[in-house]
Amino acid sequence: MTKKQKKMLYRILASAGMVLLWNVIPVTGILRLLLFLAAYLVIGYDILKKAGKGIKNRRVFDENFLMAVATVGAFALAIYDRSGDYNEAIAVMLFYQVGELFQSYAVGKSRKNISALMDIRPDYANIEQDGALVQVDPDEVEKGSVIIVQPGEKIPIDGIVLEGFSSLNTSALTGESLPRDAKEGDEVISGCINMTGVLKIQTTKEFGESTVSKILELVEDSSSRKSKSEAFISRFARVYTPAVCYGAVALAVVPPIINLMFFSASPQWNVWVYRALTFLVISCPCALVISIPLSFFAGIGGASREGILIKGSNYLETLSKTKYVVFDKTGTLTEGAFQVTGVHHNKLEEEHLLQYAALAECASSHPISKSLQRACKTPLDRSRVTDIQEISGQGILATVDGIRVAAGNDRLMKNMQVEYRECHCTGTIIHMALDGEYAGHIVISDVVKPHAKEAVSRLKAFGVSRTVMLTGDRKQVAEQVASKLGIDEVYSELLPDDKVSKVEKLLQEKPDRARLAFVGDGINDAPVLSRADIGIAMGAMGSDAAIEAADVVLMDDDPMQIAKAIRISRKCLGIVYQNIVFALVIKFGCLALGAVGIANMWFAIFADVGVMILAVLNAIRALYVHRL
Repeated sequence: MTKKQKKMLYRILASAGMVLLWNVIPVTGILRLLLFLAAYLVIGYDILKKAGKGIKNRRVFDENFLMAVATVGAFALAIYDRSGDYNEAIAVMLFYQVGELFQSYAVGKSRKNISALMDIRPDYANIEQDGALVQVDPDEVEKGSVIIVQPGEKIPIDGIVLEGFSSLNTSALTGESLPRDAKEGDEVISGCINMTGVLKIQTTKEFGESTVSKILELVEDSSSRKSKSEAFISRFARVYTPAVCYGAVALAVVPPIINLMFFSASPQWNVWVYRALTFLVISCPCALVISIPLSFFAGIGGASREGILIKGSNYLETLSKTKYVVFDKTGTLTEGAFQVTGVHHNKLEEEHLLQYAALAECASSHPISKSLQRACKTPLDRSRVTDIQEISGQGILATVDGIRVAAGNDRLMKNMQVEYRECHCTGTIIHMALDGEYAGHIVISDVVKPHAKEAVSRLKAFGVSRTVMLTGDRKQVAEQVASKLGIDEVYSELLPDDKVSKVEKLLQEKPDRARLAFVGDGINDAPVLSRADIGIAMGAMGSDAAIEAADVVLMDDDPMQIAKAIRISRKCLGIVYQNIVFALVIKFGCLALGAVGIANMWFAIFADVGVMILAVLNAIRALYVHRL
């Protein structure tokens, strides 16, 4: 809880305590009014201040003005009636502030600074001067300069490799879990991490135009262009507030004037002023200003019990209208980690072939090596391995138990003049040769999450009309995953700005009332998460930047949670609409009765407090919305 929220909580408790105390102490007259007025100012001074600023800035009719008029009207009615009962005005403000505190806490707890995205920004670039490497600010490097990137460092600026060979971790940019090889003549982009060899790169852009800078700009621009739905109470207050205020003034003034001018009768000012003040008390929108935020807050709480963090009521409302769902692939629909998915062997048994491959790769820290070691069911004895030789861009040669083992791609097999079998499976293929004889191949690939297919099917059952997958992965891999899961459209080999462009196009194509949700988990997804109508991030394994940029976070990374989040949002919105209809029907009915003099103060209190209590009780149902 923030300091501001704690301060509000202390004010609520202090004001409530003062009201209880003043009702116990036998104080009357002016002193009683002053004591209750003090309790009222403790809880409501900020609302009065905001209402005053609104009047000053000619933005009169908002929810703050509405609350100020309603509560001050309740005070005036108590003074006029000489009842000494000022509880109504303070209770109204107390309930309103409690609802505001709940709403503030729900949003404030989930929102943090998006500065985690800055982790992809390189701190320096290496330039060779007089035979030594000098670190300079990337902004100082001109286009066409030559920079050196050592193992473990980030590539600071886009460029072309002049010398060297290495594997690059591109997951922060493309979302693809498989490292990509970079050799002389290849283009490389900033933000990638150099994993193995030293690279000499000639820059093709200045830092301000490079990929990593563009990502940061995209997040800022996308956030600023993203439209936010206005809170219902603000829209309602623009019409309701002036209507009831003008109505109350007319009720206090017009009938007495008519009596005086046309009927030569007593104007009965006291009767009509009393009715006008009663009208104002009845008009107090407690049922709406409290139950609506509380319904959203309860819905957010109910969703959080299911591991779905929704960062605000506006996102809950937007989520309920989702008709387009766009997915990232790696880490969202797939596990995002390499696994051995197939072993095609000749004479050797499957386990023996895996052992030879894992032992040959045991000295490497490459993800492929780790996946081979995980696939072996028996412990590996590294003393069995000698003469390990890594051939850049091809694979590994090693001696295992006196047998010369070759494990690598088809280029390695060709160089060793070994006849190998083509594999049509999607993934990384590790061909194996033992003492120059082909022994089979191992398929390593990312695997689809267990519930991904069911999740896509469930979304379509919930009325999602279009599912799309955007990925930085290769076309063959992307199309295979999309086909397996039943996704309508797929776009592959995309960089972050490409993903934003695709989402921009989809936003233009969709119906006006439909909403588009994007689901992702990587730093590269942050710009498009911000640009979509609703951004959904995988929270358990997702990057901090994606989680901060998203509006909804799924805490267990299960794609089934997407459909559940939409279902919960729709159930919660149903409760909100029930409260709106119930409160308005009762409120307008009571206003009509108050205007004709049928409703007295007790009726006014029921219309205000009674309807509010019933609406709040209905709102609390949203806490258990996942059970409905």
